[in-house]
Amino acid sequence: MQVIKQGAEAILYINSYEDQEVLVKERIRKNYRITQIDEVIRKTRTRREVSLLTDARKIGVLTPTIFHVDYHKCKIYMDYIKGTVMKDFLMSANESQIRKACDKIGTSIGKLHSIDLIHGDLTTSNMILRGEELFFIDFGLGFHSKRIEDKGVDLNLLYEALSSTHFRILNLCWEAIIKAYRKEFKNADAVIDKVNEIEARGRYAKRKGQV
Repeated sequence: MQVIKQGAEAILYINSYEDQEVLVKERIRKNYRITQIDEVIRKTRTRREVSLLTDARKIGVLTPTIFHVDYHKCKIYMDYIKGTVMKDFLMSANESQIRKACDKIGTSIGKLHSIDLIHGDLTTSNMILRGEELFFIDFGLGFHSKRIEDKGVDLNLLYEALSSTHFRILNLCWEAIIKAYRKEFKNADAVIDKVNEIEARGRYAKRKGQV
């Protein structure tokens, strides 16, 4: 078993299923929680993530194919996407490649928001390029919501991630993402206004804290 990532809620590792290499996401037990409650939480979150991954694929947003789900052990067996993490790709790509990749990002987010699907952890570390295909991964914090606020928070998280990790190309990335997002999602302007509002709140809170 080759561990890929160990998080607070789950462990990701390479394993085999029906003679093929797969990625397994296993939600781990929390000893500080009552056993029965812990089991319900882990099973509920596993079911929700499987549902979100499936819903995303139905509308054309690429996600890892699910091969098997062990709800008793809270394990999801899925396709191991071998490609380049978007975070790394943007570090070395030229302007044309960046625009093309960010167009895919904006289009995919627009599709998700069109069915009220909130990813919950939109960072370039949760996107993988495999050839010309863009995959979104890790829907563990995702949920469904019709609220503009939730979509704004979702998109703002990506803006914050770009600001901290890709600040040198922030404007280029954001311009391409928003342009594609507007084309894909009819209520895009309301969400973008909300992102601006959230940013303004953050700046105000920061200034207030410095007084």
